[in-house]
Amino acid sequence: MVVGVRERIDCNGQVICPLSREDILEKLQTLVDRGAMGFVVSTLWSFVNPAHEKLIKEVIEEEYPEEYLGAMPVILSSEISPKAGEYTRTMTSIVNAYIHSIMSDELSKLGNELRDEGYQQPLVLVHNTGGNKKVSRTKAVLTHNAGPVAGMHGCTILGSLTDSNNIIFTDMGGTSFDIGVIANGELRAHDFIPVIDRWRTNIPAIEVKSIGAGGGPIAWLNALMDDALEVGPQSAGSMPGPACYDKGGDEPTVTDADVVLGYLNPDNYLDGDMMLDEELSHTAIEEKIAKPLGISVLEAAHRIRALVDARMGQEVFNEVALRGHDPRKFVAFACGGAGAAHACGFAPYMGTTQVIVPAVASVFGAFGASTMQIKQVWDISRALKLFQWNSQSYLDDFSVFNAVVNDLKDAAKRDLLLEGVSEDSIRFELELDMRYGSQYNLTKIKAPALNLNSTADVEALCNAFEKQYGEIYSPEASFIDGGINVECFYLSAYVEDRVADLTRYADTGSVPSDEAFVGHRPACFDPTQGLTETPIYHWEALRPGNRIDGPAIIEAPETTYVIEPNWFYQMDTYRNGVLNLKSQ
Repeated sequence: MVVGVRERIDCNGQVICPLSREDILEKLQTLVDRGAMGFVVSTLWSFVNPAHEKLIKEVIEEEYPEEYLGAMPVILSSEISPKAGEYTRTMTSIVNAYIHSIMSDELSKLGNELRDEGYQQPLVLVHNTGGNKKVSRTKAVLTHNAGPVAGMHGCTILGSLTDSNNIIFTDMGGTSFDIGVIANGELRAHDFIPVIDRWRTNIPAIEVKSIGAGGGPIAWLNALMDDALEVGPQSAGSMPGPACYDKGGDEPTVTDADVVLGYLNPDNYLDGDMMLDEELSHTAIEEKIAKPLGISVLEAAHRIRALVDARMGQEVFNEVALRGHDPRKFVAFACGGAGAAHACGFAPYMGTTQVIVPAVASVFGAFGASTMQIKQVWDISRALKLFQWNSQSYLDDFSVFNAVVNDLKDAAKRDLLLEGVSEDSIRFELELDMRYGSQYNLTKIKAPALNLNSTADVEALCNAFEKQYGEIYSPEASFIDGGINVECFYLSAYVEDRVADLTRYADTGSVPSDEAFVGHRPACFDPTQGLTETPIYHWEALRPGNRIDGPAIIEAPETTYVIEPNWFYQMDTYRNGVLNLKSQ
């Protein structure tokens, strides 16, 4: 339900066509009569001058004030996304409105339940910008995909303890495989145009890529490609789930392949809280994959697993390489409930020889959330030419740049002070979307300083852009003669808070205790050799320093480690599992 109003503000913020209250009231009544329960307001150039959007909100609130049952929530694009590009700004605001309507009810219910249980603190939500804030100060759209971002933040914490600054974050769960890149120990890779479902938005989110490659993607034969084996993107989900769940599903999934190969213990899944039916997995793979291809069930299961591992590894390689990094110089973190079971399978495609599986891998997003600091990003579009292509000279009037930064700082201070944060504990960091003149794609850089006070400051900012651009596209791609522009400002305001120390345990040597060894179970690592007796270990009985050479399987309460023949596992002093490829 969309209506237009007669108004126009130009690109400089000047009112060309004033907005009429009568026009607003007429259009408002039309929407309410059609059943509108809330409103999104998006007008042209509102990110430069939001006066008309604010007037529309004022009229709506006058007609339907909060004390009336007919009060209407109003979402302004100038508040949700004050950035250029009316399509993405409008879509961001609309997506925010839909998420807002659902979350407000759910979080209100959660808040009431927690208070009834005696919880006295405010609710805090993780943001996809890499921080958290109180529910009352959170834009709903900034919670989208926040779980994987929390996991990435957790990687920076563990990375600082294990001297790992360049990290590939992976999270393999039930339906998806999340990928994130951490360079130099910092979350800096922002999504250029974040897509939520199928809607292009412009939120300042940390970039996380997701593909359908968890434990639930369905294996199937593509008739259009001579019955080529495919895995996903369709997923069995949690209901009915993989065939082995015995909840009505009859499609073969990645989890079913792991069961048939002997990697998962049907009698000790999720520490025994859930039983798996191995026969159902065998039947699903046999009927849907093995018989049509004329191969054994073991071969079919092995192909399913190999295909999903190859897809995950190649996607990771592409994500890292396309950002200008060499994946071989990164250490991978395998998180999620299925990460430990597939890490040795997808790592070779990434080119990495070491994978760290955190001790709390299956709930690593929750761990990351617990380490996050209060933080939010304030952003706004403002176009400035730092280096003029026609005069080949640097910007000499710093007033507009500094005014934008100072306005964002004032807004950030007001917001955080309302959260009870002391002003002297607030820290600021400025990032900018920049590009060479006439380019479309933007490059986000960290500004050397918050304000510009001299030509030397402008030159330093341009040099920072050239360096970042060169790292991504190669130094030869730089073209300062074409001019250098700033298009968008991102001011991060955060409160530095010391993260609680993780418990460090003493190294007890490489040989596991007798209690750690459970026995043997048939498992298949090569279908030509069939099932072979494979040693099984109990994770909770392992101690730092213990080494286990593959092939082997380690069963933990929430996950299973599959150590392939050319790999070995060693527990570090924080009880993380470190998987290393043996020297060839």
